[in-house]
Amino acid sequence: MQNQTHDLTFTDTEVRKRFVSWDRGEAEREWGCLRLLAEHAPGVAPRPLRREIVDGAPVVVMERLPGEPLGGAPLTLAQTASLGQALRRLYDVPLAAARDAGISERAYGISTHATTVAEWLGDTYDLAACQDPALVGGAVDRALTWLATPDALPEPELRGLGIADLNPANVLWDGERCRLVDFEDGGLSDPAYELADHVEHIAGRLTGVYDADALVDAVGLDGDARWRMSAYRPLWAAFWLAMLLPGNGGWRRNPAGTTEAQARHLLAQLDG
Repeated sequence: MQNQTHDLTFTDTEVRKRFVSWDRGEAEREWGCLRLLAEHAPGVAPRPLRREIVDGAPVVVMERLPGEPLGGAPLTLAQTASLGQALRRLYDVPLAAARDAGISERAYGISTHATTVAEWLGDTYDLAACQDPALVGGAVDRALTWLATPDALPEPELRGLGIADLNPANVLWDGERCRLVDFEDGGLSDPAYELADHVEHIAGRLTGVYDADALVDAVGLDGDARWRMSAYRPLWAAFWLAMLLPGNGGWRRNPAGTTEAQARHLLAQLDG
């Protein structure tokens, strides 16, 4: 399950990202993705400046970008267009260049994520702590049945580079342009899988930050990629339900009733 992995300190020109957890290669992912983007899509993300070790912990130092993180309000048309352009440039980084740079599959990647989510949902939880245990339990059962269905998901294929975590806090807006930060989970992926992740991210979905159709249009997904994205959305909805089950991180960080709302959302995805 996800936990806080880093601390940030700022100067006028630099950001120092000190990792407090790095067992999944977070520092290497961040550094590798930023170097690749600096070469192939400059301006999309911070320029990497240097790496350090402080008290045994890895530190990535990068340029400080202008702008403020997106808030909890729906994006304007200009913000959506700019974010779509940034993501398109990210996805257009040559796959061969990413492989040559040693970039591996993103965290919670396309090749293993369904198995991981099924394992999480299959754990034992005290659903009596939920406001509506029957609703939540039913959604868990539906998700497990769906995940066990052959061909429920597209055949996984790594097609380009992805940021992975597009929490709205990881998008900086300076009034004219969106830029992306936080690549510690980034790596090889499929743009359709990435966008499904982004629009299902609970930090954006509950407040309507991302309009799924508008963002897909802004990125310019073709018909096949749009189908793959739709197919992956229930997987990410199930991921967030797992995160929101009693005892998990999302359960502790969100108000009562959030788990039930996610269960309803997942069921609607599966019924769609």
